[in-house]
This record gives sequence, structure tokens and C-alpha cells, in this order.
Amino acid sequence: MRKIILLLSVTLFSWLGWEIGARLGGGLMTSYLLSIVGSLFGVYLGVKINRDYLE
Repeated sequence: MRKIILLLSVTLFSWLGWEIGARLGGGLMTSYLLSIVGSLFGVYLGVKINRDYLE
């Protein structure tokens, strides 16, 4: 279950970062960098959920 939560949170926030970057109109690199930032936030949130609620 922990890996599924982590996978879903990383995927969701990476996609959100990509969408925000695309809507800003900065181009491919902006979307890519915001996707990375979203992925990092997804990892943080997934680990926090696993630690606080699933143990």
C-alpha cells in the first residue's frame, strides 16, 4: 500500500506541475522543471502520508 500511495502522489503532482507550466506559456523547459518540482513535492507528501497515517 505504501508504494501505491507514493506512486499516485508523485504521478499526480508531477502532472499538476506539467499543467501549470504549460499554462504559464513558458515552453517545454518550464513545464519540465515544474514537473520535477511537483514530483519532489509528491514524494514528500507520499512519505508524510505513509509515515503519519499508515503506520
